[in-house]
Amino acid sequence: MSITIQNDHVVATIAEKGAELTSFQQKKSGLEYIWQADPEYWGRHAPILFPFIGRLKDDQYTYQGQTYPMGQHGFARDKTFQVLDQTEEMVTLALVSDEQTRQVYPFDFVLTVSYEVWADGLRVRFQVENTSSDEMIFALGGHPAFNVPLEAGQNFEDYYLAFSPQKTRVMIPLEGPFVNLDQKTLGQTNTNVQLSHDLFANDAVIFETLGLNRFTIGNEDSFHSVTLTYNHIPYVGFWSPYPKEAPFVCIEPWWGFADPVDSSGKLEEKPGMNRLAAGDVFNTQFSITIS
Repeated sequence: MSITIQNDHVVATIAEKGAELTSFQQKKSGLEYIWQADPEYWGRHAPILFPFIGRLKDDQYTYQGQTYPMGQHGFARDKTFQVLDQTEEMVTLALVSDEQTRQVYPFDFVLTVSYEVWADGLRVRFQVENTSSDEMIFALGGHPAFNVPLEAGQNFEDYYLAFSPQKTRVMIPLEGPFVNLDQKTLGQTNTNVQLSHDLFANDAVIFETLGLNRFTIGNEDSFHSVTLTYNHIPYVGFWSPYPKEAPFVCIEPWWGFADPVDSSGKLEEKPGMNRLAAGDVFNTQFSITIS
C-alpha cells in the first residue's frame, strides 16, 4: 500500500513497507526526482536505515555477551509501518518493536517517520522513542536516490554535486564495506564536484558534517536540480553502484556508520552510534527541495 501527499507544486508517494519515499514529482514539469528502483541497478528508492547503517563484521554483533544476527542497514526498510495520521499534505507512520525485532535487536522502541510537503519541498522527520527499561543504542539514516540525469537527452557526467557551505570536510574512507577511522583525510568539498561513476569506485563517499549543510545535484545547462538540507547531522554518504554506471546518486544523511575495520563486534563499543536513555526521545529531520 502507498500513500500520496501533495500541494499545488509537488506530489510525493510513500510506501507503507519501510515507510519508503517512492516518488517525488514536480507538478508543473512532471519530472520524477526519485530513482524508480530498476532492479538491474538497485531495487530500492529511498530506504530508511535503522537500527544500523552499513555492514557489521560477519553480519552480527554482540550485546551484553549475546550474539545477534543483523543484515546490512538494519531491518526497518523491510518492515511494514503503521499509518498514524494523514492529511492532504502530510503523513506519519510508525514501526513498533515486537517479538520478531527483539530476536535480532534487544530493545523496545517506536520509530516514527513523518513526511510533509511544503512549497517545492519535502520535509522528512524522524523520532525514535526508547520504550526499553535500559539505554538504547542505535543508528539511523536516510538513503534517498535521485535520478541523474533528470531530463532526457542529458548524461550523468553533465551533472555536478555542490556543497554548501563550501569548505573542507573530514572524509572517512572505506576498506571494503567497513570504515577506516585511522585513515581519515580532508575532502575538498570547497568546490563543486563534477559527477562521474569513478567517484564511487570505492563504494560510498563519506564525510563528517557539522552545523547546517546543503547538497545539490545540478546541471549548468538546466534549471532543474535537487537539494538535500539538514542541520546537526554528523555524517553524509554519497553513493551510486559501481561499476554499473547507474543513472542515480544517493545523498544519505547518517546518524552512524558501518563497523570499523578493527571492530570488536561489541555494540557497547561501536563508534558513531546514538545512545538514548530509557523513556527518552530522539528527534531529527532533513528536507528535499526541487526546482
